[in-house]
Order: sequence, then C-alpha cells, then structure tokens
Amino acid sequence: MGKNDWKKRDGVVFSTNPDFKYSSSDQEDEVQTLPPSKQRLVVAIDRSGRAGKQVTLVKGFAGSDDDLSALGKKLKTKCGVGGSVKEGEIIIQGDFRDKIVALLQQEGYNAKRGN
Repeated sequence: MGKNDWKKRDGVVFSTNPDFKYSSSDQEDEVQTLPPSKQRLVVAIDRSGRAGKQVTLVKGFAGSDDDLSALGKKLKTKCGVGGSVKEGEIIIQGDFRDKIVALLQQEGYNAKRGN
C-alpha cells in the first residue's frame, strides 16, 4: 500500500472486520452526450463582468466535456472569432446569436435565441 492510499477512501471511516477489503472506485461515471435533437440549447448575449464587451453564450449542453469542446471549436471556426469553453458554457467573442442559432439548427440541435 502506498503512502497516500487512504486519500482515495472517501466514505470509509473504520472497519473492525479483519477480512475487509476496500475497493476503490477509480472509475468515474462517463457522462453520456445526448443526441443533437434532444439537446435544448439557449444562445444569449452577455456583457456583465467583461468591461462592456459583448460575448455570445451557448448554454444548456448536456454531455461530456470533450463533445462540448468540439462543438465550441466548430462554432468558433464557423464564426471566425475567438472564444472558450468554461463551466459547461460556450463563450464566443462578439454578437453572433443569429448565426450560431442557424449553425446549431443545421447540425440538428434544438437551439433558440435568448435575450
């Protein structure tokens, strides 16, 4: 047993059973990405906390981080601007709400324009 193996034992305090074998759950539950037709995405604009600059936010994606990053990269490429993917949201620099809604609907996503 390694020096810090006890850190992986969340939820187990003590066992008096000498035959007790702790099984660690190193396997994380994979988040399954819903098909595009079942996704409900909201495309909105935001200015708060960005020194007055406008950004387009895509919220409501249900799926893995890899799929979210791939969708964010595709949208940034199609719009020809920069952006990022943070905290389950796609952030695109500038006001591209109409263009992004059209692109998402072409891909089969259930997208609507927010504010």
